[in-house]
Amino acid sequence: MNNGPLLFLGILASLATSFWGLLIAPQVQIGQQQPAVIEATGEIYPAARSGLARQGAEIYRSLGCVECHSQQVRQTGVNFDLWLAEPGTNRAELSATLTRLGVASAEVARAIEQAPAKLRSGLTQVEAQTIASQITNGDAKAQVVLANLGPDIQRGWGRRVTVTQDYLGDYPVQLGNLRVGPDLANYGARSPGLPEILKHLYAPQMVVGNATKPSMMPPYRFLFTKRKLREGETPTLPVELGYEVTPKPEAEALAAYLMSLRADAPLKEAPVPNPPTKSAPAPAPAPGQPAPIPAPTSATPPPPTPTK
Repeated sequence: MNNGPLLFLGILASLATSFWGLLIAPQVQIGQQQPAVIEATGEIYPAARSGLARQGAEIYRSLGCVECHSQQVRQTGVNFDLWLAEPGTNRAELSATLTRLGVASAEVARAIEQAPAKLRSGLTQVEAQTIASQITNGDAKAQVVLANLGPDIQRGWGRRVTVTQDYLGDYPVQLGNLRVGPDLANYGARSPGLPEILKHLYAPQMVVGNATKPSMMPPYRFLFTKRKLREGETPTLPVELGYEVTPKPEAEALAAYLMSLRADAPLKEAPVPNPPTKSAPAPAPAPGQPAPIPAPTSATPPPPTPTK
């Protein structure tokens, strides 16, 4: 009996299944992703880039910037920090509780005085929640805060790992695989502003590096025009002595694209650390007006509603 056709069909089915599992299925899954709604603000993420920033993305690609810069923040894991959010009114009891939990006396005084303040770092979620529950049993309030780990996070290149959701508005996606320069995935959140970016494009060595280790970035002076200053004139972009340097539209578009690179919105698959902030004081009542009645809490039930 000739089993050749069956063998051929079996090999074809194996290849087709592998092709579907490795290529088609991920493409379908990623292709169906939609922009997310940020719960805290109601904004859509990722927001569409402006027309100028979209032009800048094409200039970024044409100049080969992706060969030296990546756009992918990496993360190695997470742990949890414990913060004192509010010291409450019974500070003597809080001080005794923190000392019993192993916090140094100097740190106890600092935390109570400067709250919100970090108490402990490098905890597991269970450890942080257990300690927080002992602090929140009194009048004080403690908060467990996620802490993302990794060299990219420590360098300040991003607050969380980059995920596929961050690239929904980009085509082509300019991930990059080398880091001759820093990662730019979240550059817009740390950018020094338009003048400094333009100066960096015109003369990188003036902005980054020093005489012994200058910046390796090539200057993009063809994106600018230059004319000699007249007597008494001062340059708007002081990058070359005696000359007025003006960015061309291409330079402004590239700068707009760089400032639009933000990948720090909190997502379900990529949460962002959210430390507590100092509570705003209640506004003082206007002269002649009674003090506002505080909102009811779980310890103070609301007054009964009168019936007819």
